[in-house]
Amino acid sequence: MAQPGLPVPTVTELLQARQRDNNPGLLFEDQRWTWAEHVRECADRAALLRSLRRPGPFHIGVLLDNVPEFSFLLGGAALSGAVLVGLNTTRRGEALARDIRLADCQVVITDSRYVELLDDLELGAADGRVMDIDTAAWHMSLYAHRDRPLDPVPVVPDDLLMLIFTSGTSGEPKAVRCTHGKIAHPGRMLADRFALGADDTVYVAMPLFHSNAIMAGWSVGLAAGACLALRARFSASGFLDDVRKFGVTYANYVGKPLSYILATPARPDDADNPLRLMFGNEGAERDIVAFAQRFDCQVIDAYGSTEGGIVLARPPDLPPGSLGQLGDGVAILGPDTGDPCPPARFDELGRLLNPDEAVGELVNTTGPRWFAGYYRDSTADNQRIRNGMFWSGDLAYADEHGFAYFYGRTGEWLRVDGENLGTAPIERILLRHPDVSEAAVYAVPGGGPGDEVMAALVLRRGRAFDPSAFADFLAAQPDLGPKQLPRFIRVARRLPRTPTHKVLKRTLTTQAWTCADPVWWRAGRETRYRPLTADNAPIQLDGGTRPVRG
Repeated sequence: MAQPGLPVPTVTELLQARQRDNNPGLLFEDQRWTWAEHVRECADRAALLRSLRRPGPFHIGVLLDNVPEFSFLLGGAALSGAVLVGLNTTRRGEALARDIRLADCQVVITDSRYVELLDDLELGAADGRVMDIDTAAWHMSLYAHRDRPLDPVPVVPDDLLMLIFTSGTSGEPKAVRCTHGKIAHPGRMLADRFALGADDTVYVAMPLFHSNAIMAGWSVGLAAGACLALRARFSASGFLDDVRKFGVTYANYVGKPLSYILATPARPDDADNPLRLMFGNEGAERDIVAFAQRFDCQVIDAYGSTEGGIVLARPPDLPPGSLGQLGDGVAILGPDTGDPCPPARFDELGRLLNPDEAVGELVNTTGPRWFAGYYRDSTADNQRIRNGMFWSGDLAYADEHGFAYFYGRTGEWLRVDGENLGTAPIERILLRHPDVSEAAVYAVPGGGPGDEVMAALVLRRGRAFDPSAFADFLAAQPDLGPKQLPRFIRVARRLPRTPTHKVLKRTLTTQAWTCADPVWWRAGRETRYRPLTADNAPIQLDGGTRPVRG
């Protein structure tokens, strides 16, 4: 919901406000549009979409990179009353077809890069209705709907505008219902919060089929009247060149882009750029600090999710590593009991003393906020909305001042020697090592009733894994408990990730140590790591992660 006293806008209203705006509106490679021209393109797409409508849900699938057509179609959907379905460009085969059918797409709009992915797939209502924007047929269809009057369908903030799929890190992606208000309100809020206007350029390189790019990027530029600069696909090596080329002052991110950009070779003039602010979520604390110093900008990392059910306050005195401060109906509740969790207690070394009682699920006790449900998934709806409250699926604990810290996802609990462990605290410790660029912690079979802790590490360029030195590093970490000490260490060239840079831990768990990457392990109570081989593996895996005693 919007803040009290402030009206919730619609995307249609934001577009109408730009109808006569001749300031720069959209940049892509060497192409330029004013905002007025951008809105005109959206009006033409609205007329085209209306001509394609058939009985049933007016859902339009879009399988495109961050190209101008995506922006025009999103505006066209807002003006025509259509629902744009953002299709993940990395999905393939039946997985892609499943998303299209689930979302009841009447047509799929794509380009020559992706059109062949749809060949021979069962697309439901979209069978035989795939349009390629690189063809003469598409351009002829557009020409037939040029210069149509701006005649938007009346909408209210609760009307549906997009279906955005979750990342699918813990199962099949779910289609989140995103209303006009859910998209337009954060755009206006962030534009006001950061004082963005016509003199700013908003850089959008995160995929537009994901909520971060839409709500922290595209809608921010639209609401501010700032220029939108699109990058077809994120490029770490191309980031700074784009910032300078387009005059970027604001950019959004989710996940690992800060780390990827920092991994590029540093240059003496890196700080000589117009970038003022990076805004996103899930950045590592070390990367946030290093990025701000290297590129002379402010980095604000906020808690957020596609569902949009929870917002945490971020006061100026926010401690390092904290998600934000509890308040305004946000609490940490026991997943099983529903009771408030007491504050976390720590020993003199900073170790959490009471995880069993302090760790719970982040919950909006006042209701769903912007969460409008999943499309055609009542079971998932019921997991999120229980007893009139929104349950995020994120585990956290809070200190005595109400500052919350991420502990992992509810599906990522590790049960080690009868104790529940979260993955996030262990990952934060591993990332302290100067050679470690990325870290993921996950459960693997222990051969008994519990789990073992396994960590996959990606090292910085030019670094080699020294198992003895790494064991010394772990032993020197005062807040790493003995049960948190990884049993297995996998040194990977890269981690399996979604297009929005979230780690696919279920893939890592399935692979366990049966992978091409080198793996080290420690036996029993040992603290030293030895290479894992077929001869000394403590457990053999049969057909996945089913342990078979050797």
